[in-house]
Amino acid sequence: MQKTFYVYNETRQSFLSMGVKVADTHLSSLKGLLGKRKLKNDEGIWVIPSQGIHTIGVLFPIDVIYLDASRTVIHLVEHLRPFRLGPIKVGCESVLELPVRTIYASHTQIGDRFLICTPEEVRTRGRSEAAV
Repeated sequence: MQKTFYVYNETRQSFLSMGVKVADTHLSSLKGLLGKRKLKNDEGIWVIPSQGIHTIGVLFPIDVIYLDASRTVIHLVEHLRPFRLGPIKVGCESVLELPVRTIYASHTQIGDRFLICTPEEVRTRGRSEAAV
């Protein structure tokens, strides 16, 4: 079973998704969102490594967030329509593909820092912070 990750904007203190799957192999990156009819509110894909994506064969628009190695937002694309190429960004390490309006609803901006981790890591982090 594929791991699910939470995506949290530390700068804005808001969750963007609690159901992101990782595409970290050539095959999973190629498959991406192909075969899906739409993304549910809490779904998404984290393509790593990646400097850009496309929506060729994807049947619905998406929001795209480009992250550097420290998981800082370096570029945003709202409402990337089907059969389009997203820009290639030098310095980008990974890309989040999320439902439309995720960027708007979370108030995400360039320069924001993200925490991307498993639910278990969130629980562990919460316990260690409570102990302090």
